[in-house]
Amino acid sequence: MTAPTDPVQHRSEIVFCYDAVDANPNGNPLSGSNRPRIDPQTQQAIVTDVRLKRYLRDQLDDDGHGVYIRNVQEEGEQYTREQLLEDRLKDVEPDDYEEDTELADAVFGEFLDESADVRYFGATMSVDLDDEYGDLPDHFTGPVQFSPGKSMHAVNENEEYDSLTSVIATQEGKEQGGFDLDDHRIQYGLIRFHGLVDEHGGTDTNLTTADVERLDTLCWRALKNQTISRSKVGQEPRLYCRVEYADESFHLGGLDRDLALDEAESKAAEELRDVRDLAVAVDDFVERLDRAAADDRIERVRVVASDVLSVSHGDEVGGPDVLYDALRDTVGEDAVDVIDVYDEYVETLATDDAA
Repeated sequence: MTAPTDPVQHRSEIVFCYDAVDANPNGNPLSGSNRPRIDPQTQQAIVTDVRLKRYLRDQLDDDGHGVYIRNVQEEGEQYTREQLLEDRLKDVEPDDYEEDTELADAVFGEFLDESADVRYFGATMSVDLDDEYGDLPDHFTGPVQFSPGKSMHAVNENEEYDSLTSVIATQEGKEQGGFDLDDHRIQYGLIRFHGLVDEHGGTDTNLTTADVERLDTLCWRALKNQTISRSKVGQEPRLYCRVEYADESFHLGGLDRDLALDEAESKAAEELRDVRDLAVAVDDFVERLDRAAADDRIERVRVVASDVLSVSHGDEVGGPDVLYDALRDTVGEDAVDVIDVYDEYVETLATDDAA
């Protein structure tokens, strides 16, 4: 059996969906007013992978794991990357190593042990430590990557938020005055992401089995806990599924695109305002997994869905159990794990002897 601290051995493919109600899931600062990112051709909302990774990094930090790419304040001054790196290498003494390769392994190992986000997503090492630790790599390539997310339907901006007028009383005559505040949001969007865990890339960043399994609760909790700013509130996780493959270097690819809105069970795109206005059809998703399972290419499936998400499969429409039962029938009862986010996540928190 693979131990949690062992290097990851299996490739995983991730589908992660969350929705946004009267929120700006990812503003575009180049628009001049931080308007939501929307595809001009399809009118789908867009969320960059950078935005999703920021949520995950912030949650890792809150959970007590070492995070390299973050905003850190010490005595009112911003840490530099050099200071952050030096903090993580404080236990490495260069004079203790005779060979440069031994020193490099110690430096990299210590750094990666204390930088959970780099183990996942990689990092550019644009730092200068005066060659104290030998030659550091220019970058680490992250073995966990997400494609930019898109809503599963066209979205509309909520016009009533476009211009909020704040009324103030002037000192002279207490007359009312006002000023406009740009506050652009979408009415509703169900956004889907595709992710991949590369078992080969994981060897470069010391990604462990425990790191991968942490994603099963991290993604869900990050959307719950890190979307509390004024423009981000109103976002909720709705579906997470990680397919762990048995064959080396194999994955189906594009599983997110096999999820679609069930047109018969969903309102028209312009009428969507809430998750209860739609149902997600999983027929194509389940069918592709069925073919892979028939060739013994699936090790297991880890899945969780919101209790208010409607799912359709064939003629059946219902809650998450419709999906869970379809997966069990396809992949096998023993190969499907329904994730208990708030029971399992406690085991993924940092301890005194782990990053």
